[in-house]
Amino acid sequence: MEDGKLTVRAVERALDIMLCFTNAAELTLTEIAARVDLHKSTVHRLLASLEGKGFIMRDTSTDKYRLGYRLWELSAHLSPDTDPSVLLLPEMERLRNQLGETISLYVQDGLERVRIQAVQSNHAIRRVAPVGARMPLYVGASSKVLVAFAEPAAQERLSASADWPAGLDQQAFQQQLSETRRLGYATSVEEREPGAAAVAAPIYDRGGRLVAALAVSGPANRLTLELMQEQAPLIMEAARRMGTMLR
Repeated sequence: MEDGKLTVRAVERALDIMLCFTNAAELTLTEIAARVDLHKSTVHRLLASLEGKGFIMRDTSTDKYRLGYRLWELSAHLSPDTDPSVLLLPEMERLRNQLGETISLYVQDGLERVRIQAVQSNHAIRRVAPVGARMPLYVGASSKVLVAFAEPAAQERLSASADWPAGLDQQAFQQQLSETRRLGYATSVEEREPGAAAVAAPIYDRGGRLVAALAVSGPANRLTLELMQEQAPLIMEAARRMGTMLR
């Protein structure tokens, strides 16, 4: 039984190492050890195992680690019938070509939202949206959509969570959620990031279940509040069309 616990712990630690690359393309052994709070010798052994299976690569010239090609092999077998990040990509590209700004797809994970797909703007000055990035669920257009259109029980759990920021004005946040439900979409201007703006709408599957938030983002001096309000019907229609593609 103890061996089983140790094996599971090793798997968890290996996965923690993989997750270090969510916000970094390359990391040194020391950086990884600091992020997972493990001794460098332990991390080195785990990295060697991951490297042997092709999940991690090491650049011998810089002695830095990066994700390996085996992940690409696995991602190639994601089912477009069940994975919205694969199925909806062509529609996201179409919306990008129509509006010119960066298009993102977000899902909720606990008290965070995760970007599971993105199509970058073609503008020279644009908002780059890395896939896999995590952001707090209490700020931003996509966050408001994911909370406002969630099941009532899920909303109650979120608002009652001890992990919500102590300084969050719950009354003001609830007013924002009510406005989002009334309009059918949400906007944000420099709420999370200076100089950035976004507008988002909910995507429901054919069973009426909230699946994701579809967001358009860009520089606030180009993607003004007036323009976002003007484009909102196009984004909601794109979200509705995407929803019909989901089981």
